[in-house]
Amino acid sequence: MISLQKLFGKNDIFYDLLEASAAEALHSVQALGKLITQPASAQSLDELILTRRKDKKITEQINEELCRTFVTELEREDIEALSNVLYKIPKTVEKIAERVMITGGRLQDVDFSRHLSMMEEATTTVLTIVKELRKRLHLERVKDLNAKLQHIEGEADKLMMELLKDLYAGQRDAIQTIMLKDLYELMEKVYDRCRDAGNVVSLVVLKYS
Repeated sequence: MISLQKLFGKNDIFYDLLEASAAEALHSVQALGKLITQPASAQSLDELILTRRKDKKITEQINEELCRTFVTELEREDIEALSNVLYKIPKTVEKIAERVMITGGRLQDVDFSRHLSMMEEATTTVLTIVKELRKRLHLERVKDLNAKLQHIEGEADKLMMELLKDLYAGQRDAIQTIMLKDLYELMEKVYDRCRDAGNVVSLVVLKYS
C-alpha cells in the first residue's frame, strides 16, 4: 500500500531544496571573489566545481521528488522553472572562473570589485526572495525584493556600458579587450539569471495572494 505521505510528499521538501540551490548560487559568487583576488599561480577551480556539482545534485533531487510526489503545494511547472534558473547561476559563475584562469594573469590589473559586489548582492537577494516562498502571502515583501533585483540588473547594464566604453577607447591591447568583453558578458548573464529567479518567485506568490 502506498502511504499518503509518499503520495502527497513532505510539505517542506521543495522549499528546502530550492533554498539550498539559491544558497549554492551565492556560494559560487563568493568563491569566484576569492579566486579573482588570488595570484594567478594560486587560483583553483576546485571550490567552484564542488559548488556547481552540489547544485546539480540538488536540481536532480528536485526532479526526482517531482516524479515521486503526486501533489505539491507549489505548481510543478513553477518548481521546475525556478530550479532551472537557479542552477544556471553557479554554472555561469564557473564559466567566468574558467575564463579568468585561462587568461594566465593577463588581467591581474583589472578591478572586478564592483561586479563582484553587485553579483553577491544579487545572489543574496535571490536567496532571501526564495525563502519568502514558504510564506507566499507576503506579496509586498516579494515585490520589494524583486524590485531590488531589477534595480541591480539595471545598474549592471549601466556598468556594462561604462566598461565597454573604456574598452572601445583602445587603452588595452586587442587580446585583453577580447578577454574582458567575454568576461563582462558572462557576468551580465549572472544578473539576468538572478532577475529571472525573482520574476519566477513573484509570479508564484502572486498566484497565491
